[in-house]
Amino acid sequence: MIDMSNLQHITIKDNGHLLAEADIQTHPDLVDAHLRVEAGHIPPGARSLLVDAVLDVPNVPPGTRLEITLPTGDAEMLEKIRNRCHDINTRVAGMSCRLQTTFPRG
Repeated sequence: MIDMSNLQHITIKDNGHLLAEADIQTHPDLVDAHLRVEAGHIPPGARSLLVDAVLDVPNVPPGTRLEITLPTGDAEMLEKIRNRCHDINTRVAGMSCRLQTTFPRG
């Protein structure tokens, strides 16, 4: 059974148009996030806003294990994660990239 209280959905919109979104599931020792962007032109910075929203999820202690699934080759997202997190491991899984790190300090 899934505890719905530990599920969150984040959206980044521009004038009501969906640009990017994330589904986040929190566990006592793990946060699992799936990040997606819409097809087509996405304004610069939208992907970074999504990463910041994920990394700023409240009530997650620094050092908690974080696993993120994001589109393979999304340089803006990867760069933003690298700027905020340390000890990042990535692997390609089909059209996605699976990234493992820990939650940064505030």
